Amino acid sequence: MDVWSWICELPDSDEWNQSDSHLTFPLASSAPSSKHSTQSILLRADRSLSSESEASIRFSVHLAGFNKSSSDDEDEKPIWASDACPLSSENPFLPLVLQLLQENVSRSPMAQGSTCPRSQLQLLQRGQVSWILDSHSPESFSRFFNLVLLSRLFWVCACDAPSDVGSFFFRSLLTPNIQTFACHHAPVLRNFFVAVGADVELCFTRTAGYMLAKWLILRDVEVGLRSLAPPLGNLGFSYAVESHGLWILKGYSPVKSMQCMHSQGQNDLSLRFHESYIQVSARVDNLRIHVAKLGFKKNDESFLNEKHFPSRVRVWVGPEVGASYVGGLSLGRSTENVERETEMQKTMKGSSGKPKVPEVKAMVRMATRSKNKNWRWDQDVDGNAAVFDATLCDNTTGVEIATWKPSGGGGGGGGEKGIDFRRRYSGNGRAFTKSGGVVFAGDEFGEEVGWRVSKEMEGSVLKWRIGGQVWLSYWPNQVNSSYYETRCIEWCDEVDLPLIPSANLI
Repeated sequence: MDVWSWICELPDSDEWNQSDSHLTFPLASSAPSSKHSTQSILLRADRSLSSESEASIRFSVHLAGFNKSSSDDEDEKPIWASDACPLSSENPFLPLVLQLLQENVSRSPMAQGSTCPRSQLQLLQRGQVSWILDSHSPESFSRFFNLVLLSRLFWVCACDAPSDVGSFFFRSLLTPNIQTFACHHAPVLRNFFVAVGADVELCFTRTAGYMLAKWLILRDVEVGLRSLAPPLGNLGFSYAVESHGLWILKGYSPVKSMQCMHSQGQNDLSLRFHESYIQVSARVDNLRIHVAKLGFKKNDESFLNEKHFPSRVRVWVGPEVGASYVGGLSLGRSTENVERETEMQKTMKGSSGKPKVPEVKAMVRMATRSKNKNWRWDQDVDGNAAVFDATLCDNTTGVEIATWKPSGGGGGGGGEKGIDFRRRYSGNGRAFTKSGGVVFAGDEFGEEVGWRVSKEMEGSVLKWRIGGQVWLSYWPNQVNSSYYETRCIEWCDEVDLPLIPSANLI
């Protein structure tokens, strides 16, 4: 589906007549059957001339073949329409892209406790989006536009139109183009997020995540849809960027898109140039894992009662695979030995001399106390990559949550003494924030890790890998159930590492 190329060719199309006319792009169409005639979702472009003879194009989405009792005129009624796009403008279709993006952002679902309501979001700035259009070729922008258009059509077809239109949208339009939502290395998407800021980025990704979650649920229950869907990887978005001396990796994914592991029923960078080698050092500065249950109800107490929670986080950083110019990787943290304090208590009784003399008593106390945290941090190596690994453990027994399989009663107490992860979002020593996520500051990871790079690479720009894996587990929190599961997703991207002394990267 290359809608953007079709749009860009419209002003010079030989099919336009001198008078007002329209052209149509079939977004999705079904073959006729014994029960249904051909059903279609169409994108129509109408050209018009204003009183000042300025040509403009308006776009609209139409349905065909869904209502047998309706006339052809009723089929021609649009279910969505754009503002006018003046062809005399330097970027004639910028208003269309702006409108689609703004409408997606304004309809995004909410996360519990969000401090940025959609009503307070400012309109997207024209310059932010025009820069994206100007700095990328039509071919690279096309996939991003498909993503924006499909997200907008979701709200139109699946939420505002009759149910048969929504079913057709999921089956005939979204399913064949589902890989559009697996843009792991899309530079346009990354540059768009950087340009618009974190608030708009969250609204955009939550719209996509909400839509993908609906599609994944429908795919599980509808056999026909499952057979039509292409082989899937991890649906969602991830990107890496260098900003102010930090390597930042961000990823977004619906829980159902994460690989199921088992179930029942950001980096600070520094360079130092030495006489015979270049020292590259990095440390993890901050990790934030947010699990947002999306919806449209305010102050819904069920948001926190039952949801997935982070149970393991793995981050790695290092040179590109196969790099021979790197050696001497050193870590900054020893394998942790749990600290223990011992206190003894004993009572001894005895007597001396005459029986009437009071007994002499002596007391020695003994007790064992362990200092355990909910999260255990380790450093390791994998080839030339440094690995930072955080594992959620029961702070009483030390059992790792991500790999433990509850028995008997399931997720809460599980039937195994000492393991109880109910009421995990409240109380003393809880492992998560009130919203159900987790934040690790820089002091959790130990000292920096370092690589020695060949002096011959000075002046070049290297590719450096940054990646991460996140495990989410589900145990019942306030309900009686034996169901549990753990899912995992992986993101990986590359950032530039300039080995230039004048860059003053210290």
